[in-house]
Amino acid sequence: MFEEIRIEKHLAEDEKYRLLLSQLKKLLTSEDNFISNLSNCTAAIKDTFEKISWVGFYLFDGENLYLGPFQGKVACTNINIGNGVCGSSAARRETIIVPDVNKFPGHIACDSESKSEIVIPITNKNELFGVLDLDSHEFNSFVETDKKYLEEICKFLAEEIFHP
Repeated sequence: MFEEIRIEKHLAEDEKYRLLLSQLKKLLTSEDNFISNLSNCTAAIKDTFEKISWVGFYLFDGENLYLGPFQGKVACTNINIGNGVCGSSAARRETIIVPDVNKFPGHIACDSESKSEIVIPITNKNELFGVLDLDSHEFNSFVETDKKYLEEICKFLAEEIFHP
């Protein structure tokens, strides 16, 4: 079983993501426990990128989002669909990049040090499973490169882990 992630800090962001994605596809399998897979996914993402202060999953229970596996400071446990960045991403079924969380209407500040955020919905055939949420203590931390590869990771999760 593949249980180690190789981290190459010197690589460009897109190269780090390509390496991470290829390794996640070996590490995470539908035969393993669902929570274990999500826990390893958050650890691998956080270890790969120094800019990330918090990374985790909010899972959809049919009505709201609830806190799943994460890496970082303690977090909000329940988010209503449509509220904050996570709830808005889930409602719209689209990725939201927030360069400055203080300028996002209704932002939910679980970590007062958080400055920027990206949230990616996890869907398959428009069925919502949850969202992947990443925060940074720096402004403007997330860009289109992050969006592209994090959406690929979420697509893999939706097809292979959430709904095998």
